[in-house]
Amino acid sequence: MTTSPAALCGLLAEEDRLRVYAAVVLGAPGLAAIGAATGLPARAVAAAVGRLQQGGLLTGGDGALRADVEVFKESVRAHAATPAAAEPMDPDRQRDQILRTFVVDGRLTQMPAAHGKRLVVLEHIASSFEPGVRYPEREVNAVLRAWFDDHAALRRYLVDNQLLSRADGVYWRTGGPVAV
Repeated sequence: MTTSPAALCGLLAEEDRLRVYAAVVLGAPGLAAIGAATGLPARAVAAAVGRLQQGGLLTGGDGALRADVEVFKESVRAHAATPAAAEPMDPDRQRDQILRTFVVDGRLTQMPAAHGKRLVVLEHIASSFEPGVRYPEREVNAVLRAWFDDHAALRRYLVDNQLLSRADGVYWRTGGPVAV
């Protein structure tokens, strides 16, 4: 049975135990060496060692104590929360996979080099604009800046791929799928 991350933190939350554990991690092999390294009295060292052994952080006897650092990894792995199933970005499985590759936490990580993948990403971004609504360039830039740092390049891609049109500093959506 693995110890929970909270229990491990609790074991190290008391200063004497933390100092004793640190001394063993840094190479103090026994009670006398731990006492010398920490400056703690022998009774406090013995109590801390006993508690740390009981909690699974130290192994071995009085003459050769070792810190079990793997217990932290095991604990985190055993008690890790399972990620919730992410909401699909697109109903089509292939398009959704492309979007998950290039859009992380609502931001475009990089522009896809392949034209087909780029078009999937651009259509997704174009859906940020309502069809039939005219947007001044300032608003378009603000929306695109939320997606990608190089908002000017993103705006050019959208216009070049006929997903947005422009005239006199005003933009409107002219392409891409529309949710009904």
